[in-house]
Amino acid sequence: MTHAREVPSEAVIDGYQDLLARSERMLALAREADWPALVEHEAGYVQQVGRIAELDAQHALTEDERRRKAELLEPILENDMEVRRLLVQRRDELGELIGTAQRRRDLQQAYGDGGKSGRRVLSAASRFGQGRP
Repeated sequence: MTHAREVPSEAVIDGYQDLLARSERMLALAREADWPALVEHEAGYVQQVGRIAELDAQHALTEDERRRKAELLEPILENDMEVRRLLVQRRDELGELIGTAQRRRDLQQAYGDGGKSGRRVLSAASRFGQGRP
């Protein structure tokens, strides 16, 4: 039979194992560019971080458990950094798309929309005469 203290400390380690699995899934989703699914998984990830923080604060870990926790934290943090890098890359891509759309809109406002708005674009030939020396 296990002691009462062993169950909570095992729960802490189990929590970190679950967090590692969640971070691996989030990284896979980010690499697949499945942003809606990533956002859904992020909510569960954040909740798990909160649960682990509470358990971790309430229970002292043995040396072996602290070592195992560190072994789990390293890939969790690496996954988190890679997910963040991919999110920043996506943010930059979206920024470029928004910038392109804004420039296109500005050009349409400045030069008209091909006559659809009632504006008339004059050709230079009609203003300056074509073929004159």
